[in-house]
Amino acid sequence: MTTKQNIEKALWNACDSFRGKIDSSRYKDYILSMLFVKYLSDVYAHTRQKYVTQYGTDEERITRAMRRERFVMDETSTFDYLYANRNDVAIGEKINVALANIEKNNSAKLHNVFRAIDFNSTVDFGETREKNAILKNLLEDFKDLDLAPDPDPAVDADIIGDAYEYMIANFASDAGKKGGEFYTPAMVSDLVARLVAPRENDRIYDATCGSGGLLLKAYKQVPSKKVAIYGQEQNMQTWALCRMNMFLHNVDDATIWQGDTLAHPGNIRDDKLMKFQCIVANPPFSLDKWDSGFLSGAVDEKGKPKEKMSAELDPFRRFDWGIPPTSKGDYAFVMHMLHSLDDSTGRMGIILPHGVLFRGAGEGKIRRTIIENFNFLDAVIGLPANLFYGAGIPACILIFRKDRGTNNRVLFVDASGEDHYEKGKNQNILRERDVQKIVDTYVRYKTDIHYTGEDKYSHVATLDEIKENDYNLNIPRYVDTFEEEELIDIDEVKQNIASIEAELAEVQGLMKKYMEELGI
Repeated sequence: MTTKQNIEKALWNACDSFRGKIDSSRYKDYILSMLFVKYLSDVYAHTRQKYVTQYGTDEERITRAMRRERFVMDETSTFDYLYANRNDVAIGEKINVALANIEKNNSAKLHNVFRAIDFNSTVDFGETREKNAILKNLLEDFKDLDLAPDPDPAVDADIIGDAYEYMIANFASDAGKKGGEFYTPAMVSDLVARLVAPRENDRIYDATCGSGGLLLKAYKQVPSKKVAIYGQEQNMQTWALCRMNMFLHNVDDATIWQGDTLAHPGNIRDDKLMKFQCIVANPPFSLDKWDSGFLSGAVDEKGKPKEKMSAELDPFRRFDWGIPPTSKGDYAFVMHMLHSLDDSTGRMGIILPHGVLFRGAGEGKIRRTIIENFNFLDAVIGLPANLFYGAGIPACILIFRKDRGTNNRVLFVDASGEDHYEKGKNQNILRERDVQKIVDTYVRYKTDIHYTGEDKYSHVATLDEIKENDYNLNIPRYVDTFEEEELIDIDEVKQNIASIEAELAEVQGLMKKYMEELGI
């Protein structure tokens, strides 16, 4: 029986085949792609054997039944075929052909999913001899793994998908700063998903979806799984990871666009932004040159962009509330997502750096507009520092809702204290109890009109309070975590010092006596 531990062991063995030869930021793509091929091959073989048992030698019926399955494979695309040819001098090319055929045969679901990877690359693998040795080891690392579904319904159906995400997390840790580009820590993703509380028939969207972890956490909040998943990711390799991640979690119908969300949003229907009931996101913190993709389309004689189009001319009018500074794209993402949020039931949870709470100038005006003109802000939640890969700074979660009506309150939570997380060696960790406390606080705020907050942890502020603070949302302005030091009794301290001095004098006297007796 396949266990998560079996899969993780095979994956780590595969990592050992690459370590010291290829940078981890690159070999993750090869390892996770091969895991995906092994999964497709094992599931396909298992399913085919089921029909062979059912239909015997009636190959036509077997073939017809297989065409109705989630995906199709041809013989030369299977892992077993590649393993049998592991000593072939052209094994890298054979793997590439297999991947191309998988895409071709499943174009509706897996189109371009392997486009950014080349198993025949001399840049990554070196010349033929070194390349073939690495690829042979990789195939042998996966040989004994059986990724076919377990017949026992009690076995976790997400075991392979969860192992895949586990490896993405480990690669993110190894990649350091770059890890944050494709992975949000699982408990933070879980927290955001629970705060926005997706419901059946919702359309769930992540405008900067990375490898898809946040979307999957939101998806799992709906027991019936009757939701539609949408996302967009600019990095091609990360986009491919996301597509595979969705497929491994049996989310075959997810729509994941590839490209620059701000300059070229994928969520366009009938020349308008699609609307979503639920949005979750962890966009890149303070993205520099976020507006560099807004080009007019004109080119010079050398084919280079001739004229830059200002974000002010955005055809979807996402930046009518103000243009964020070029050096900090945080509010550009916020405004894109608010404009993509359903006008009646839309809920949104977005992870951002603390600077969005108090920075002035253009960002201050945008913040004021969102709160004063539209009343979209529902909660501000401060997180501990060093939760994210490559970003030691503390972050916050902003909850926006378009169903607030006349609600004139905003919840502030300071969950950054040492009692609210576990210190890790490299990253700090949110525990289940830490997440649950935040969720419970938010639920109470939503359900109890008289709730004013918890001392040194949360505070429910009125819009008037926020206005008095000139729309500065810096959490310490609303949640006082100051701990008064205990008063010192000077007379007691003097008495203790006198007592210690007396004991010291007595000991010194005894020491002097013993030394005299010893003639020292």
